[in-house]
Amino acid sequence: MTIVAAGSVSEFFLEIVGDAIKARKLETTDGAQTYLVSLLAEYAKPDERAEEPLERPLAFLLDEALHTVEAGTRFDKLRALGDGVLYACGFFGEHFEARGVDPAYVMGIGTSAYGAASSMLRLPSDDASKSFDIYGELSAKFDVFVDVLTDVADVTVAHSAATPKQVLKLYERWLKTGSDRLAQALGAHGLVPSRSTGKGKGVLQ
Repeated sequence: MTIVAAGSVSEFFLEIVGDAIKARKLETTDGAQTYLVSLLAEYAKPDERAEEPLERPLAFLLDEALHTVEAGTRFDKLRALGDGVLYACGFFGEHFEARGVDPAYVMGIGTSAYGAASSMLRLPSDDASKSFDIYGELSAKFDVFVDVLTDVADVTVAHSAATPKQVLKLYERWLKTGSDRLAQALGAHGLVPSRSTGKGKGVLQ
């Protein structure tokens, strides 16, 4: 399976998201799975997300979104923040740790953003809508969906490793995550990673 062979980017992500959810034996709705696939497909086209960088402090972005007066704009900002944090945690979570940022804090921002977006879509007494509340599910299971996107990131890096530089990138990600999937991918390139007792240390045999 490769991105090139897939009928579309969405089909590629649909397969690996589904595989990740099954492998982790997670209980998620089809709506949430479809949302993750759409999110990944959008981020695969950088130009479409160029307006949504997470360059400013996340707490500031959340506060700004929560205090946006116009409801439609407020919802869009909350959704975009939730999406950005979810994607960043799944694909670049190790960078937060390297900067000394607590991953729990970052995920808390994403959880709050999706939770606030969810609260805008239903009335307090509207119990029937809760079963269709995708943003509520994303908020309640944010850490779970981060794990799913981390698996997706591992698969993407593994399948794109064709050149020595890309294999090195694959090895560097394995050093940071210790992913068994990445270790298998390195093995396919004739490299056997062996982790030492120290966290973040490893050698290739």
